[in-house]
Amino acid sequence: MSRQVKERLKKEVAEMKNQFPGFRPGLVVLQVGDRDDSNLYISMKLKAAAEIGINANHIRLPETATEDEVLRSIVAVNENPAVHGLIVQLPLDSINTINAEKVTNAVAPEKDVDGLTSINAGKLSRGDLGDCFIPCTPNGCMELISQTGVSVMGKNAVVIGRSKIVGAPMHDLLLWNHATVTTCHSKTLDLAEQVGRADILVVGAGRAEMVKGEWVKEGAVVIDCGINHVPDSSKASGKRVVGDVHYPSAKERAGYITPVPGGVGPMTVAMLMKNTVESAKRFLQAYTPGKWNIDYTKKKPQEPQPSDADISCSCQSKPIGQLAREVGLFSEEVEPYGTSRAKIRLDALKRMEKQPDGKYVVVTGITSTPLGEGKRTTALGLAQALGAHLNINAFACVQEPTPGSCFGARGIAVGGGYSQIIPLEEVCLRPFCKRDFKIYLIKWNVNIFQHIDPRSAFSLQVLFDLLVPLRRGQRSFSPAQLNRMKKLGIEKSDPLAFTGTEIRRFVRLDIDPDTATGDLFFLMGVCAVQDPGSLENEIMAILSLSSSVEEMQQRLAKIVVATSKSGDPVTTEDLVSMSLSDSGTPVFLHTSPLADIAQGSPSILADKLALKMVGSEGFVVTESGHGADIGLETFFNIKCRCSDLQPDVVVMVATVRTLKMHGGAPPVQAGLPLPKEYSQENLKQLERGCCHLKRQVENAQAFGLPVIVAVNKFSSDTHAELELVCGQARQAGAFEAVQCTNWSDGGAGALALAEAVQRAAKLPGQFRFLYDPQIPAVDKLRTVAQKMYGAKDIKLSPKAKEKLALYTKQDFGNLPVCIAKTHLSLSNDPMSNFMLPITDIKANAGAGFLCCLTESVSFILHIYIYNIRTRYINTHVLNLRSA
Repeated sequence: MSRQVKERLKKEVAEMKNQFPGFRPGLVVLQVGDRDDSNLYISMKLKAAAEIGINANHIRLPETATEDEVLRSIVAVNENPAVHGLIVQLPLDSINTINAEKVTNAVAPEKDVDGLTSINAGKLSRGDLGDCFIPCTPNGCMELISQTGVSVMGKNAVVIGRSKIVGAPMHDLLLWNHATVTTCHSKTLDLAEQVGRADILVVGAGRAEMVKGEWVKEGAVVIDCGINHVPDSSKASGKRVVGDVHYPSAKERAGYITPVPGGVGPMTVAMLMKNTVESAKRFLQAYTPGKWNIDYTKKKPQEPQPSDADISCSCQSKPIGQLAREVGLFSEEVEPYGTSRAKIRLDALKRMEKQPDGKYVVVTGITSTPLGEGKRTTALGLAQALGAHLNINAFACVQEPTPGSCFGARGIAVGGGYSQIIPLEEVCLRPFCKRDFKIYLIKWNVNIFQHIDPRSAFSLQVLFDLLVPLRRGQRSFSPAQLNRMKKLGIEKSDPLAFTGTEIRRFVRLDIDPDTATGDLFFLMGVCAVQDPGSLENEIMAILSLSSSVEEMQQRLAKIVVATSKSGDPVTTEDLVSMSLSDSGTPVFLHTSPLADIAQGSPSILADKLALKMVGSEGFVVTESGHGADIGLETFFNIKCRCSDLQPDVVVMVATVRTLKMHGGAPPVQAGLPLPKEYSQENLKQLERGCCHLKRQVENAQAFGLPVIVAVNKFSSDTHAELELVCGQARQAGAFEAVQCTNWSDGGAGALALAEAVQRAAKLPGQFRFLYDPQIPAVDKLRTVAQKMYGAKDIKLSPKAKEKLALYTKQDFGNLPVCIAKTHLSLSNDPMSNFMLPITDIKANAGAGFLCCLTESVSFILHIYIYNIRTRYINTHVLNLRSA
């Protein structure tokens, strides 16, 4: 009979595979210890699964496993979408005390194919048979009864045994199939009399042959669930298996009786496979492969619209743990920080590395006013529309806000209105994460002076002994020290073989004091230095451009802080070798490299993880810093080179008020009311300003991608003005131009934008870079200046020429260029100037680009420091709010 069930299940599994290619029902058997009887049962289950086509795995924990270890293993399986059934093999054979009830109830009810959790038992007890998993042995008994053709309805049924595995669920199952049920056990006084009245008798008492044949009613159906061993000298093992019913005498009276072995046991295994297949079916009904099971919370906008802070306070954040589960993250990959924030372990990216990427959308803007024009608000609104309204997996990746954007006039930098990251105060008022970075710097700072200053009080031998300490009677070099020796041309690995000259070369940093940058002084604790490429900015860029911890460490080691007297670069790796130390829609909020002097975009890690999580049909909305002339150019030429990611669509944010300013309206100032010209319709002035929009659209089109212009609507904008801007954008070659009202309407206000993005993403990709990194740096600078800014040419200062010659000699000439200029104009000067002056150049060798300064930018050494631990990705939750 069990064979018939298995054949039926085998056909069902084959149909599932045909309908969903690559899909297989998954089963895991979790065992603690190495009991022989458990191994026998598990082998039967694994064999049956293989016959049917179920992907079964056996997890065996040692007998030393603790309860916590068992529970962690269960949680991992619970969260694995490829597993649809989990069996905890009992008993748990551990030397440690383990609460079997607690372990059993830790199994997710939807994967409890044994039907032993309290939730499934409770549903069975209440008669919810279609909404639970029935324990396999009672379910197998019912299948055997049905095979006899005897109807259960109205029959007298007797169950002997009251265990949670057989007796109790068997009683409930018979009762809800309309039998009159009596439960007996070893303490029942009139057991023989009760058995004699049973039309259906199910025995699971665990006592060998306790039910005598003469007790059985003539023609009764007898199901024997017992497995007992009794002595038998005729057997090689000295024992034989018998049931709870005396089979030889009972079979003479019963209409149907199951043998032991070979009766209930195989059917129990078959029911286990049936439950697993049923669980897989339920999974496919509830979860489309690659589709999140996310519940979006929508909020109806209020009139008049409250402040951003009031909106944030009125919105209840979805618990971060719930959101993580809904988007496919495992609990072991998530480290919550309160209820609305979490760090995501990079193990999640490794787990998903073979999954296809989703569509990659980058949001940029035209040159904005000092007030900001809502680029991030539009990016968040687009993610809202894709997710909550079009039911597409969507992730937003944005930068962490800097103090200037948090408290300055440009706004809170986490969106606005009904398209903002919540809770607002946790994003904007986050504590500066100084601690880990300080520790990192302290490791470099220890005795750096001793290795730079030839007047050091320490002798060369003492410094050498400190750098290569004696451990377990031996001295050995660290990897960083071996790299330094390779640069010095010292081909020795044994510290004892070093000569005095080699010790001096190794110990002393031969730094030319005239080339020491502010980075070096910063590492040594001199924080009053102003430097155009300060260390923390490059570290932020490194963190943003690194795809792994290992790559980050390699990039950090390449940071150039000075030049040796022989003209070679001195890097942080040289300093490390001198250290005495042993050294709603979900949103990824990760790193904040300044767009003025770095690539100014969210981290590669955040984008890559989000692209894996959304699946091939999903969308990731990321952002670039400032306008298309600066932020988008560096996004493509720097970030995309490092990540090997190719965007599918460019969204460019524009506003009427900004285009009016470009058309001749008075400049706006932070903290002051807008001039009256901005609230009055002036189509001629607006049309003049649209020349700027056309230029920025051309800038974006230079990279071969479809460009969609999103016109962020303000209350003062008229219909004619909005239509004019959209028309001008289409004339400039934009794929589409749409109006966005997500600030006031949430995701619904960006629905037209989301639909346009969907259409554009279907176009064949033709992405291209602006220049070949192998051409000379001066040609790269000229290409960017002419094609992005409209300059006639570039003009290098003597200092910039000297630096460029040095960096070319040091093999940094093939790095991409990052031009640091004002974000308030296409040119280097707000009043425009067609010769781009390059005043200074710094090699951000760790980050992987040359930072080229124009005369329009001044820098200070920022006092805030960031956490550079990157085994996690910081994320905040955005609840999707829309009308």
